Amino acid sequence: MSAADASQKADLEPRKGSPSPRIDESEFKRRFLNQFQDPAYGPLEAELSKVAAAAWDAYDHSRKSPRTRKAGAEFADPDYELAIDWLAAREAIRVAQQRHDDPDGPARFLLINGSSRSEHTCPGEVSKSYRMVELARNALSQDPQVEVELLDLSRVASEYGRQIHPCKACFSTSAALCHWPCSCYPNYSLGQIHDWMNDIYPMWVAAHGILIVTPVNWYQTSSPLKLMIDRLVCADGGNPDPTSTHGKDAKEAKELEMQGWDYPRHLKDRLFSVVVHGDTEGAENVRRSVSDWLKSMDLVPAGPLAEVERYIGYWEAYATNHVSYEKDQAMQEEVRNAAQTLYDAVVARRQGKQVTAGSNLKQPRQK
Repeated sequence: MSAADASQKADLEPRKGSPSPRIDESEFKRRFLNQFQDPAYGPLEAELSKVAAAAWDAYDHSRKSPRTRKAGAEFADPDYELAIDWLAAREAIRVAQQRHDDPDGPARFLLINGSSRSEHTCPGEVSKSYRMVELARNALSQDPQVEVELLDLSRVASEYGRQIHPCKACFSTSAALCHWPCSCYPNYSLGQIHDWMNDIYPMWVAAHGILIVTPVNWYQTSSPLKLMIDRLVCADGGNPDPTSTHGKDAKEAKELEMQGWDYPRHLKDRLFSVVVHGDTEGAENVRRSVSDWLKSMDLVPAGPLAEVERYIGYWEAYATNHVSYEKDQAMQEEVRNAAQTLYDAVVARRQGKQVTAGSNLKQPRQK
């Protein structure tokens, strides 16, 4: 081995050094059983003890994906055992892409409510973001040839088994290590299950236009929206073949990337609109950061009217923020215009026409 080869090999060696997160059996079982606090589980103590023992065995042996099958001829390593969950997510994306590409299908829009507030848990009240999404949905649904899908991220906070797990930053080790769709979850041995992203990826893939509505939470997007944003990193340069890195082999992924990586843009050319609303500060920066993120993935802004940053009830009482929203008819019209502009851009794109998005805001739609 030449000195240059040895140097490159050393450069690609994964760095280590953080403390181990592994816990012992006693602590594992304490945490596992802590979820069964309801007295209704009392008579099942013996059964739960057996379940905890089985869960410990899975954890102790790191059985991340207990159900697998051989990848098959379409993958780099046909004999590699791929997780059944990942294969199902990949197939859902394939079907969604076919729907997106169908020239005879409807124009498809994905509307995303980024707020975690809803009346179905602690806040006890619907969010303004959800009400804005409903305005957009009503505007888009005037055309019977349109299909609208709503992704309500407030369900992360209110629905049982609805989770978006955090990104593990595989991309930062190597683009080739970040699989499309994400293969980090579910991880059964760590109890990292119920991950919503395998349902969310096909929603993005099928859509021709995406409209995101988010409040400002401490100068940032909402928590569930940021979780989704991070987990969409695999859509921008992610590796569609986990067998090429034999799962999560970091060194192998580094070597593959250095051979030349093409960074596939899995959501390229979809059109987008962004509506950001705040009550004191930060709306400008949040709108800009969300728009910049989408553009960095090669999505296309629908037009100036499709990007909105506004304040509702500026420095007014939170208790009456819905009243402020209801009085702000101009803001509501801006939401409708953002949806209309996105609609115009999607229709023009699908017809192969070069028009200015939003140029026919005051014209009736063709039925």
